[in-house]
Amino acid sequence: MFLKDKIKINSSKRFEIIDITAKVQSAIDGTGINNGIINIFSKHSTSAIIVNENEKGLLLDFERILKDIIPSNNSYKHDTVDNNADSHLKSFFIGSNESIPINNKKLAIGTWQSIFFIELDGPRNNRTIELTIIGD
Repeated sequence: MFLKDKIKINSSKRFEIIDITAKVQSAIDGTGINNGIINIFSKHSTSAIIVNENEKGLLLDFERILKDIIPSNNSYKHDTVDNNADSHLKSFFIGSNESIPINNKKLAIGTWQSIFFIELDGPRNNRTIELTIIGD
């Protein structure tokens, strides 16, 4: 079976880490798929999808490291277009999708793992995350 679904996300800050694990699991719950794989893809070039631990200190460290590695206002060529080159560059490094196994109708993620949508150029409304589910 092959299914598609979407999640819409609203962000409230320029940089924001949003846990979407429950929304992704809810999408799986409605499919009847027992085992397979789900791909979570952000349709925006100034956002990202990652899997990691949902621990406040770690998330703050991640934000700080990204800002240190790719600072804003660094005379980027793309800033002449729409002044958000740092957001695009961060997305290059992080990536726009994750694929996760589904086992017994559940996301097969580790005990401490969560799925995050990373907003890099917010605040924004109606960010679209495309879900592609393949399984039986």
